[in-house]
Amino acid sequence: MNPENQTSLTEFVLLGLTDLAEVQVLLFGVFLLFYLVNFIGNFSIMVTIITDPSLHTPMYFFLWNLSLIDICFSSVTVPKMLADFLVLKKIISFGGCISQIFFFHLFGTTEVMLLTVMSYDRYVAIGKPLRYHIIMRKHVFFSLALCSWAAGFSHSLLHTILTAKLPFCGPNLVNHFFCDVKPVLSLACKDISLNVMLLIRVAGSIAVSSFLLTFLSYIFIGKVLRKIRTKKGRKNALSTCSAHLTVVFLLYGTAIFTYVRPSSGNSFDQDRIIAVLFTVITPALNPVIYTLRNKDMKKALKRITNGWSSIDRM
Repeated sequence: MNPENQTSLTEFVLLGLTDLAEVQVLLFGVFLLFYLVNFIGNFSIMVTIITDPSLHTPMYFFLWNLSLIDICFSSVTVPKMLADFLVLKKIISFGGCISQIFFFHLFGTTEVMLLTVMSYDRYVAIGKPLRYHIIMRKHVFFSLALCSWAAGFSHSLLHTILTAKLPFCGPNLVNHFFCDVKPVLSLACKDISLNVMLLIRVAGSIAVSSFLLTFLSYIFIGKVLRKIRTKKGRKNALSTCSAHLTVVFLLYGTAIFTYVRPSSGNSFDQDRIIAVLFTVITPALNPVIYTLRNKDMKKALKRITNGWSSIDRM
């Protein structure tokens, strides 16, 4: 049948994670808790970095951006998913679906790029400590962050435009709990080989190249650490990298697994489970990882808390 002679879809129906009512109630409570931890934790980090002058450094500027991204990244999908747990038919408009695709890939790609920039920042801080503030001047780290956002915007815009231009004539059941590119593409009544090829190659290239650049930064960091003779010196250097490495492996592993391999019916089911990890769980863990493993952040949080307590007692 000629796609042009068919009625274009105005809405999609999300299949969600499960159709079992009792499980949906449980998941609503669990995911709401994770979302609140994500929002409160990352927002606290942002406020702390802004209000504490000792944290006005490139490292914490990047961390502020990462916290903002984590809040926005989860907010693209989680509130809608929570609302869908409370209804029988999980409907999303065509415009809402395309918007989810755009903002999901905007924040996701920007975070990948930002983590790569942060690995370079850690290499300069550990490998060239005396020249750190000369190399990482204000306009340099601002430009690096801006480039990360620009790369995220460009990558997201590419897939959003290519997806929005496709004809969708039915069925309208999206095998996911939000509108991601792969399950939405599978509903198009037109050849999608170009879209799939670009998704795998472009998204795969960004994820793999960013991971390799991050890995390369840590190879150089490792060489520097071998030259540090004191155990305390190595421990202090590693403490600034451990949180970043933890987040890198959580994000890159799931992103590469999701977007590099070919699509299939079973892969969509796997993608839904993996998507829970990097849209719900990982953003909530990031503030915990960065605050528990960062002495400066813990001290700053303590100072702010003590300051608020002093004001309350007045």
